[in-house]
Amino acid sequence: MSAPESFPIDKIHVPDKKRKALKQDVVDALAESILESGQREPILVRRDKDHYVLVEGLHRLEACKALGEAAVKALLISAEEARQRELPPPPPDPEREKMERLRKLRLEKEEAEKLAAASRGSPGAHAALRPRAESTSAGARSGAAKPQRPAAGAAPKQTLSDWIKQQERSGGRY
Repeated sequence: MSAPESFPIDKIHVPDKKRKALKQDVVDALAESILESGQREPILVRRDKDHYVLVEGLHRLEACKALGEAAVKALLISAEEARQRELPPPPPDPEREKMERLRKLRLEKEEAEKLAAASRGSPGAHAALRPRAESTSAGARSGAAKPQRPAAGAAPKQTLSDWIKQQERSGGRY
């Protein structure tokens, strides 16, 4: 990055979108600071035809204007650098976060159930903790997938929506 230069304030265009974020109390505080110790931090501008466009430093620019300055210290950056600075980080998706928490809770619950079943010594519990062995039937060797059915008398697997409803009925957090 280049060294800060002095740019004429009247040649710097402030986009309307940036101007909406202006807070007068911040401008006043910065103006006092600039009066006492000068402008310490340069603003960022990019070139656009015969003028400059403000990228960063709205309050510093407005403070210099309020003090009657004709020029402001600024760094000239490329349009590409300006685009990268202007892109806000994507906002967190609350629905995705909620689903991730639910998935973690479901996995923890399943693991706790497996451990509880293993500690009770039920015959099916140890099988649930062991990895499944590869089937050597003719269907498995030929690559045809054979649908697996739950054993007779075994409870069907609980879906996530069933688990959520159960948690809501029992007053549990999910």
